[in-house]
Amino acid sequence: MITKKILTAIACALAAATASAQEAWTLQRCLDYAAEKNITVQKNRIAQLDAAEQLKQAQAQLFPSLSFAMSQGLGYRPFQQATVIVQNGMATSTNNKVTENGSYGLNANWTVWNGGINRKNVEAQRLQGEIADVQTELSLKNIQEQIAQLYVQILYTIEAKKVNEQLAATAKQQLERGQERYKVGDLAKADVAQLESQVAQTQYDVVNAQTQIDGYKRQLKALLQLSITEPFDVATEEMADERALQPVPDKNEVYDAAVLTRPEIRNAQLQADAADLQLNIARRGYLPTIGINAGVGASHYSADSRGLGEQMKRNLNGSAGLSLSVPIFDNRRNKTAVERAKINKTTTALDLLDRQTALGSTIENLWLQATSAQQRFISADAAVKSQETNFELINEQFKAGLKNIVDLLQARDNLLQAQQNKLQSKYTTILNTQLLRFYEGGQMGI
Repeated sequence: MITKKILTAIACALAAATASAQEAWTLQRCLDYAAEKNITVQKNRIAQLDAAEQLKQAQAQLFPSLSFAMSQGLGYRPFQQATVIVQNGMATSTNNKVTENGSYGLNANWTVWNGGINRKNVEAQRLQGEIADVQTELSLKNIQEQIAQLYVQILYTIEAKKVNEQLAATAKQQLERGQERYKVGDLAKADVAQLESQVAQTQYDVVNAQTQIDGYKRQLKALLQLSITEPFDVATEEMADERALQPVPDKNEVYDAAVLTRPEIRNAQLQADAADLQLNIARRGYLPTIGINAGVGASHYSADSRGLGEQMKRNLNGSAGLSLSVPIFDNRRNKTAVERAKINKTTTALDLLDRQTALGSTIENLWLQATSAQQRFISADAAVKSQETNFELINEQFKAGLKNIVDLLQARDNLLQAQQNKLQSKYTTILNTQLLRFYEGGQMGI
């Protein structure tokens, strides 16, 4: 009995796990998963950590460095009768062929002033950290935009497939009616063949739509970087027509907000700031460098008759010094650094202008796509209602023998085209309107 209960619990757990694994993916789930798992985003987050470490290193350059050094040596002079070693100003003579000596030192160095380059390097690394943060945000927004476009494309194709399935069902009914009329001699065999062809075409349209859906799902799955063995399906939600009639955001207002918030613009601005700072650093290369150094050391020698402790005490020595370095002729290194920094500053300024222009073009294109698609949707909606009425009328007349097969097929094609136009314009309007809100600073969603 206990074993049976355990097996039942395991089966329920496996069933729950399977159901969870096969749970359809909503757009929000796709966006959340990409934000956490996308490889490009993760690499950019690693770059953020690297930038933080480089900032810590730049800050550490403001402080003195301290190092300890030691050396141990053995000497062997097999043919000399006596060896005289001068160490720390003292001469020691020994008859030993093998001698051992050691020295120890603790040294400190501090760059007191190098034209302020160290402090400017800290500022530069802080900027690089901000650039890394913005780059991560940019990669995330790019992936979100691609996911939304594919997701909406899937929803559109799913609805298009439903339209094709309805037409396929109607075509099948028309074929059955045509076969009945053929049996009583009311319809030619050629007309029946056309009806059969219509059924085959509608079935092909359904299969083709499903193939497109599978292809878009594969692209979305690849974008999410899911493994080939992981089940994947999207949550199908039919968009209400009213969504396509919502006001389209003003393009100028969207652009004004986007210039202040979009990561590609902030990235270009930070790059321009970094170029200004690098030019400042390059110019400081002409200034002198002042440094302080100090050290303490001791040594011992095996030929000395005194003990190790006594030698270390007697040989203990200290030193301190001040250094000044003034660049006079540096083979044009500073001059070249300054000129290259000026070139980079000009380039980053052009990059910023280019990004702003590209952003304006993108927003204007989204606005044009949204407004024109919205107008097409209004017209297409009226056309669908008209073509549905026309198709129903001709279909009834065909059943009654008042219309021929050519009229029926033409009505069917007109209805299909009107329905496709409506669906395409509806989803184009919804997608581009949402993208405008996204560029304005809102969250991605549909």
